[in-house]
Amino acid sequence: MSTTETVTKPAPTLSVLEKAPAGGFNGKDKLENPPQVQVNGTTKSGKRLNIRSYPKFDKLEDERLYRKQHLAAAFRVFADRGFDEGVAGHISVRDPILTDHFWLNPLSTHFSLIKVSDLILCDEDGNVVEGNEPVNGAAFAIHSQIHKARPDVHAACHAHSVHGKAFSVFGRELEMITQDACRFYKSHGVYRDFRGVVLDSEEGRRISKALGNGKAVILQNHGLLTVGNTVDEAAFWFLSLERTCQAQLLADAASVAGYKKILIDDDEAEYTSLQVGGPEKGWLAFQPYYDEQLAKTKGDFLN
Repeated sequence: MSTTETVTKPAPTLSVLEKAPAGGFNGKDKLENPPQVQVNGTTKSGKRLNIRSYPKFDKLEDERLYRKQHLAAAFRVFADRGFDEGVAGHISVRDPILTDHFWLNPLSTHFSLIKVSDLILCDEDGNVVEGNEPVNGAAFAIHSQIHKARPDVHAACHAHSVHGKAFSVFGRELEMITQDACRFYKSHGVYRDFRGVVLDSEEGRRISKALGNGKAVILQNHGLLTVGNTVDEAAFWFLSLERTCQAQLLADAASVAGYKKILIDDDEAEYTSLQVGGPEKGWLAFQPYYDEQLAKTKGDFLN
């Protein structure tokens, strides 16, 4: 298969909520394990409509290509939203064949220009296995330790986005003030030990510890980092976390004028997190951004 060929496979159907009760939900109606995709998925004739989901692959080589294509797309999406800053920022995805290796962006290629053929494969010791460019030292120090500590994590994203940096200076967790914030309910931590550019594996281990079993960590005086089972999921959590930080900053600023913030209580936040914060939902939420890049670039990033 050509490395520029887009992998397309039939996607299995996700568990979906076909229809809410006529009178809506109340506390007694809540499902113990609510579906991650709430959709009207049946036609008038009774035909069920499939929801996109992560493909199943017959060959690991096909999955490797798929992961690399979606990694390249994630960089383009980040560039469009201004998450680039010089050579700072990196996204990694675990290789499905050499599972202690991961793919990264080359050090000095702008996010908006990254293609599949530009991606660099590193081993767990930081050696470049495939590619002709160096990688960011901080990228290896952080990502290698996260991939080691979390076998469930196949991708990680870090960038110096403006609102993430601004919120990080407070060294605190997000408040549950919006539905979107609930994606990170008890699923994000704060790393408060800022020591400049992360270059040693020990600090990478401390960041991984602050992340815990969550999907995100706020790096005090630094920025944001998100993880996921897929690069699509990790990238969408980053997009959402950046906007959630922006909403938090705006709400905090408005509260100075005397407006009272109304927080979502723990029970509602926990339940909502099951609806909006699952891995399948994260993967699905990134697909419109992937489609946008295909249309805008005419598939240039696939080369």
